[in-house]
Amino acid sequence: MSLKDEIISWLSSYSKTGNFKFVVGVSGGVDSAVVSTLCAMTGIDTFVVTLPLHQKDEQLRIARNHIDDLTSKFDNVTASEHDLSQAFEALKSTLSDYNSELGWANSRSRLRMITLYQLAAEVGGIVVGTGNKVEDFGVGFFTKYGDGGVDISPIADLTKTEVRQLAKELNVIEEVILAKPTDGLWEDDRTDEEQIGATYEELEWVMAYDGEPELLQGRKKEVFEILDGFNRRNKHKMIPIPTFIKGSSR
Repeated sequence: MSLKDEIISWLSSYSKTGNFKFVVGVSGGVDSAVVSTLCAMTGIDTFVVTLPLHQKDEQLRIARNHIDDLTSKFDNVTASEHDLSQAFEALKSTLSDYNSELGWANSRSRLRMITLYQLAAEVGGIVVGTGNKVEDFGVGFFTKYGDGGVDISPIADLTKTEVRQLAKELNVIEEVILAKPTDGLWEDDRTDEEQIGATYEELEWVMAYDGEPELLQGRKKEVFEILDGFNRRNKHKMIPIPTFIKGSSR
């Protein structure tokens, strides 16, 4: 069975446990394009949603083009768009005393999560995650209780390279495959790789490396240190919430 068929079968089996429909936020990136396509290919009702929030025109255009392509191919796909810019500005006005740039970036992601779950509650669906292995388990490059707030994660064991290969197999439109990865949470055009300081290919190599870190030199050593730093700082996102157990210190 191919990787594509494995994931489709897995999604279908999980859906049957509660007769769930799928809800997917589409950003214009390759990860959400692959996930939304895989969900659509199950034949199960799939709701794809664009949630612009002061989003760059180019990102939104690509997201809309992907959704148009998807709805033209699959009758089980329902598309909607909800601009959250006004809601976000209202939140910023209410919490103007807490003016952290990082906090506001994460709040954008969390506002989108709230919207996806509201839609899921309405249609009897589950929110499908779009994070890949490098983001979810390597550098922790996602927002806790934002884009990390999902019910299932069909591509969390796939590297970015594998996601791109799958996108080609699924005939995802080329402009999505070629688009520079970005979380779209900032006012400028910074990409994921610019924020991290390494390419996905470099991070994948380091994640697969099973030798002694002390043996690495040059750029490979530098990328290892980048990955290790992000992983340590973001470990709290990747593990269960620490819970005090009565009597555990006795």
